[in-house]
Amino acid sequence: MRKLYIFLILFNLITNTSFGQEYQTPIEGNYVIDDFHFESGESLTKLNLHYITIGKPTKGKDGKVNNAILIKHGTTGNGKGFLSSRFGGNLFSPGQLLDANKYFIILTDDIGHGESSKPSDGLHMNFPKYTYNDMVLGNYKLLTEHLNIDHLRLVMGTSMGGMQSWVWGYTYPDFMDAIMPLASLPVEIAGRNRMQRAMVVKLIEMDPEWKNGEYNVQPKLGLSGAIGQLMFMVSSPLQWQKSAPTREEAEKMLDKLVERYLSIMDANDMIYAFEASRFYNPAPQLTKIKAPLIAINSADDQVNPPELDLMEKEIKKVEKGKYILLPITDKTSGHGTHSNPTIWGKYLNELLITSENN
Repeated sequence: MRKLYIFLILFNLITNTSFGQEYQTPIEGNYVIDDFHFESGESLTKLNLHYITIGKPTKGKDGKVNNAILIKHGTTGNGKGFLSSRFGGNLFSPGQLLDANKYFIILTDDIGHGESSKPSDGLHMNFPKYTYNDMVLGNYKLLTEHLNIDHLRLVMGTSMGGMQSWVWGYTYPDFMDAIMPLASLPVEIAGRNRMQRAMVVKLIEMDPEWKNGEYNVQPKLGLSGAIGQLMFMVSSPLQWQKSAPTREEAEKMLDKLVERYLSIMDANDMIYAFEASRFYNPAPQLTKIKAPLIAINSADDQVNPPELDLMEKEIKKVEKGKYILLPITDKTSGHGTHSNPTIWGKYLNELLITSENN
């Protein structure tokens, strides 16, 4: 708990926001899975999965847990990010949509992220080449074997977590009552999206200081280039123009962003995180999804631009599926809109109501 408290203080200082927690104290934990086998055929003798929970599980008349909510983070992120005032502060407090006095909130660090097992722990590029399927399987084991969760009221996620929400839906179709993918598409990663992800990897590997992953100091040149790709993927042209309306302000903002990312990113972890999506493609499996699903994207999302018209086609395969495209406003922030429930909260409320007796 001390680490979590320190994190919250640092988060407040970095973001210059007030946390203002009004819900129960989050509890951290770890679950070690013995002899975990990956989709690649590789394995780890010990796979550690870190998680945070808020609230307590309850059971319905059928004896199954009826209030558990799994929330999945994005690429290079972690579960603690959802404890921000912007996200958790607008969802988990008393009377809010995911009131932690009513629901059992589960925030996990995926394989390769946060405090879960990852390449930078020591294996470097010998770490198993994990995929989204591996991440979902690991979390399923965490829920069922360790937390004793046999059913989920809701699976939701942002970006990579949104993509994993689709995978959850067709891999374990009877395990959840509702699904909400945020900032994602249920299709193969292709086109510009795949090119940018590939460039993240190539830019790091082209840096001589990367040393095939056996560096002692982060390969700053390659990592800076990779960070540039990430920044433009998740940014909002409108919001960045407002934040940096002059050349001087834009260059100053750029330097600060790169410096901040360099202080928290590891090159090998970044390679693995972006390569994890290489086999992702829910499209052929969407008819297997049984639970009510509302997918939400923002029109200014540079990762999932609406002009591709992909969601409009694929959502038809989901029997109880619905797609919401949020228009660009002064409140949307591109890909990052996924972490602002004040914008899409009404659709979460709708999903909770329609799936109540699913």
